[in-house]
Amino acid sequence: MEHIGHHLKEIHFKKETGCLVYKQKELQKYLFFQKGVLVMVKTTHPHELLGEILLKLGKISVDTFRKIDQFIDPTQSLGKTLIKKGLLTKEDLNDGLMFQMREVTLNIFPLFDGKYDFQVRSDLSRKRFEYKMNVRDLIEEGIRRMDYNPELEKSMKTKIPVYRKKDCLDRLTNEEKQLLRSIDGKSSAEKLFHASDSAAEFFWKSFYLFYCLNLIDVQEAGVEEEAPVKKEKPKKAVPLVRKKEKKVAVPEKEKVKKEKVREEMKPEKLIEEEKEKPPKPVDDKAQKKIDELEALNKEIESMNYYQILDLPRDAAQKEIKKAYFEMARKYHPDRFDRDLPKDVRGMVEEMFGHITRAFQTLNNEKEKQEYDEKLDSPAEVDRKELDKQADVKFRQGKGLYNRGKYEEALVYFEEAIRIKSNKANYFLYLAMAESKVPSFHEKAEEDFHKAIELEPWMAQGFVALGEFYDEEGLSVKAKRQFKKALDIDPEHKGALKALGLTEKPEKKGLKGIISFGKKKKKKS
Repeated sequence: MEHIGHHLKEIHFKKETGCLVYKQKELQKYLFFQKGVLVMVKTTHPHELLGEILLKLGKISVDTFRKIDQFIDPTQSLGKTLIKKGLLTKEDLNDGLMFQMREVTLNIFPLFDGKYDFQVRSDLSRKRFEYKMNVRDLIEEGIRRMDYNPELEKSMKTKIPVYRKKDCLDRLTNEEKQLLRSIDGKSSAEKLFHASDSAAEFFWKSFYLFYCLNLIDVQEAGVEEEAPVKKEKPKKAVPLVRKKEKKVAVPEKEKVKKEKVREEMKPEKLIEEEKEKPPKPVDDKAQKKIDELEALNKEIESMNYYQILDLPRDAAQKEIKKAYFEMARKYHPDRFDRDLPKDVRGMVEEMFGHITRAFQTLNNEKEKQEYDEKLDSPAEVDRKELDKQADVKFRQGKGLYNRGKYEEALVYFEEAIRIKSNKANYFLYLAMAESKVPSFHEKAEEDFHKAIELEPWMAQGFVALGEFYDEEGLSVKAKRQFKKALDIDPEHKGALKALGLTEKPEKKGLKGIISFGKKKKKKS
């Protein structure tokens, strides 16, 4: 099982220094560690970018957020730029960066797909990082927040857990400590599960928490480990081989009776029954509000700020405030139970973020006027603004690429493509940056082809792909790409040099110099 919890455990307890790369389709995240401590993150998720987070936390204004791309400078961080311009305080930046580190990491926990790659980075050990986050806190909160996933049971049921150390015992509840005490170092996790009174969700999440907090080691069950279990006559559980000998068990304790019942039920059926039990019912009043928000969520992308607050275009300031406070009383995240499922709570927080942005814009006279003007010609303004944003991101990424900061450049190129996905040059530079990072080589080839697909007449695309193949040791493929480039631009210096040809072909053209593998026709 590939999961963030396992990787955080390995990095933290082994005190590794480097970068953990997580990739899932278009999503990419980079977690940087120094001696097992999280010190920095980068992400391509639009809602996890620093500007979005500072706005969400109320640290910057809507007007500043709209102009955020103008403040990004490849030579220094966004936070430092905002502080220099007096748009952000040092304390607010600290809050924003710590919140970003936490959210970028915790948001990976519900994901059980995607690829991970840890790259050892000795250069990080020499740097001084201002922000540091306790990885044990992240592991605990991440596992507690995530929903139960069958992969947890699948990956751990055959393992034999062995109690290891007491370092993190203070993080466990009494129920979890009781479960931890049931580990005997001989029984598999699956046997312990069937001998317990715990629901599947609680049991497997707890065992995964024990493992990731380094409270237990796990080893594969083998013939040697199974033998002692059969010879023992434990009081806690009746062995499986004896369950047909007695139809009715008369245990000394009620717990043993429940263990007997569990053993006679099919594990699959038992797991399904327990998995279906809701952790906590939602009352009718709360459910009604959730239903209203879900309905609003479906329409939110096509609604303007007036529609979100249910106001007319000529609404006065008093009406705007009244509408917002009414919605806040109903839909503020604090009005909902904290035990809501993660996806529902996430939807509640996101929707209230839309409501807050609508209010902040319409409640500011200057911003309201700008927004009204934008509404009058939305299509043209939006298109030009998006093109501008994409170009800014691309130029920022290009600056980082030219300075050899390929992983950081990736984030900006991905963001440019997210805004405008039909620019061949964006994909070309993204692929070139990916080709410099070993864990992205597979995706680099895909993005080179995407760039060529968008602009098949761009010779540089074929040259760059050829250079990539050449570095991978695929000389035949590389030559094919260089030749394609020369078909488009016979004087392309990069292609000529790669093929070992003169950079200044004769006037008779390249076809007189090279045949590209074709035989010349003889004159009759």
